[in-house]
Parts: sequence; C-alpha cells; structure tokens
Amino acid sequence: MQEIPIASTRSDEDRYQLKTYAKWPLTLERGEGCYVFDSDGNRYLDLYGGHAVVVTGHCHPRIVRAIKEQAEQLIFYSNVVYNSTRSRAVRKLVEHAGPPYHQVFLANSGSEANENAIKLARAHTARTEVISLEDSFHGRTYGSLSATGIPSYPAYLNTPVPGHRIVPAKDAATAVSEKTAAVLVEPIQSLGGIKPVPVEWLAEMRQACTDHGALLIFDEVQLGVGRTGRFLYSGINGVYPDMVTLAKGIASGFPAAALLVTEAVAVRVKSGDLGTTFGGGPLACACIEATLDILRDEQILDNVRHVSGYLKKALEALDIVEEVRGAGLLLGVRFSSPWQEAKNLQKALMGKRILTGTSHDPSILRLMPPLIISEADVESFIQVLRDL
Repeated sequence: MQEIPIASTRSDEDRYQLKTYAKWPLTLERGEGCYVFDSDGNRYLDLYGGHAVVVTGHCHPRIVRAIKEQAEQLIFYSNVVYNSTRSRAVRKLVEHAGPPYHQVFLANSGSEANENAIKLARAHTARTEVISLEDSFHGRTYGSLSATGIPSYPAYLNTPVPGHRIVPAKDAATAVSEKTAAVLVEPIQSLGGIKPVPVEWLAEMRQACTDHGALLIFDEVQLGVGRTGRFLYSGINGVYPDMVTLAKGIASGFPAAALLVTEAVAVRVKSGDLGTTFGGGPLACACIEATLDILRDEQILDNVRHVSGYLKKALEALDIVEEVRGAGLLLGVRFSSPWQEAKNLQKALMGKRILTGTSHDPSILRLMPPLIISEADVESFIQVLRDL
C-alpha cells in the first residue's frame, strides 16, 4: 500500500471533505489497546476512546479476527434473508440486556436508533408529543436533533420536526400528559457536561409515563454496553424504560446500533413498520457478537467498576480538581485555576500525548476511555496532571 505523506493527508482532507469537524492537529494511523499512534510513531494514551466508542480497546485481536473471518464468508446481505451471524448477535444482545427486553432492531448509528424509538412510540400510542430534557443530545438527524436540548444544536434547524417539547429534567414527570407519546431521556447527559439525571427523577418519569400511557425511552448510546459498570443503565434502582437505544461501543468501533424493546412494545410492531438496508449486516453483527463475548470472557464490567473507582479517588486527591461526576468510565472533571477552561487543559494534555474530550459545559473535561484501561494507565495520566 502506498504511503501518503502527512502533509498530503491533511491537505486532502481539508480540500475534499466538508469542514463539519474542528479537527485535532493529529494524524492517527494505528491503535492498540488504550493507545493510538500518530504518523510519526508517537504514542498517545486515549482517554477519549474515539468518543466513547472503542470499548474493548483499539484493534482487539478478537474484533480483528471476527471482521476478517466474516469478510471471507459474507460481507453483506440485507435483512430479507436469515443469517447465522445475525442470529447469534441478536440472541446474545437480548441475553446481555436481560428482562424486560424482549427483542431488538439493529441499525447503524445512535441517531438512527433514536429516530426509530421515536417512530415506534408515536405508532404505539397514536400520539405525537415527545418530551426530552434540557442539555440532552440525541443525534443529528432531524427527529433526534429536534429532541436535543443543547440550544446550539437545534438552532441551525430550519424546520424542526413538530411535536417535540424540551423541558428541564426536574419538570419532565409533571410535563407528561394524555398527549405524550414518549419521554426520551439521556440518563447521564454526556455532551451536556456529564450531568446525571437523579434516579428519583427517572423513577418519577417512569411512573408518569405508566400513569398516562406514554413510553419511556433511555438513550444509552454512550452509557450502554458496560460504560457505567453495568451492561445497561436501565434497571438502576428498579427503573426500566420501555425502550433502550445503543450505539457507540456496541461493535467496538464498527458502525452499528440497536433498539431494545419490551415485549409489550414488540407485539405491536408489524412487518414494514421499521426498515434499514445496512443495519444488522453480517460484518456489524460479527463485531457485535465479538464485543459481547469479550465483555463476558474478559470480565470487562468488573474492570470498569474497579478502575473507575481508582480513577475517581486519584482525581479527587489532586488539588487542581474541584469536582468529579458521572459513573463508571463516563466521567466529567472540573478543574481549578489555571485550568477552568477545559479546552485549555485538553490542549495541554494532548501536548503530553494524552487524549481527552470536552463538552457543552466549557469547564468540564470528559473522560471516556476504553473499558480495558488499567490502573497503570490511570496512574500515568494522574502523574501528568500532577506535573502540569
């Protein structure tokens, strides 16, 4: 394969790709575990995880093998046929999710999963109103963007999808009425600044939806697949939504998403109600299956619980840290002077070859590393913070 010089790589992307992302000044070419390598061979500790995506680490050997073996068998055929890889993937996904989740619809992205959840809720209830929360983020397609509660995102919609209503999280339960089809909730608002919705408010939303015949949807696009130390955030303190959306880490970096539904929702879905060409393709399903097997076989959830506790304790012991919030390995950190602006600290850490994320809250640095991160990886990060 012909190597393209770094200058050409960047100039070609800048010239031929729409400028929809403010890119970091990095050209990454390789990944392994919790590390990525740039075109000069420099190694970076990845606490961003490709935006909470690389749950099993970069290029996990079992993911690479799953892609290779499936590509040699069948790269693609649509859902018009049965496929053994898809059959295993959906069975394992429902088994990992556990009751009350009964069936799954496979899609390609978190936005698409949320769009389909909204469609099903409106069809199921014969209502149109969808309530979502301030500071939430649900995607960039029209319906999911219309449900997004970060003001800067819906601002560029010329024609928001009708029927969406965005309210403060504390008011969501009282906002539910006989007009409401669903309440769509990101239980920990990641892009909004790692803002957990109090569990008691989630319970109130659950009860309000039950009382008024509406459906409760948890957007676990970033929370799900083990990131909080649970496979699903659903079920926390006995609060179970009617539908759960998943994406990001569900296939360890291969584009994939899923919508989990309870039996009460599933029995109302008819052939033709939902559709997708590429959702549930064999390659995606091979990666979903391999990801689920790795989570089980390598006890990844135990690692999340252990290392996240170690990380939080180490961060809270630093004089420059004012607050640590979130759950598992979806953490937001607020720093004191001179690092009140998270983007400045992000830049400084990148100079030390550590990748992190920011959020809509300019004071919050986001940490979303691969779920295989070790104590040694954490300690190297903490030492850099001590030396800044």
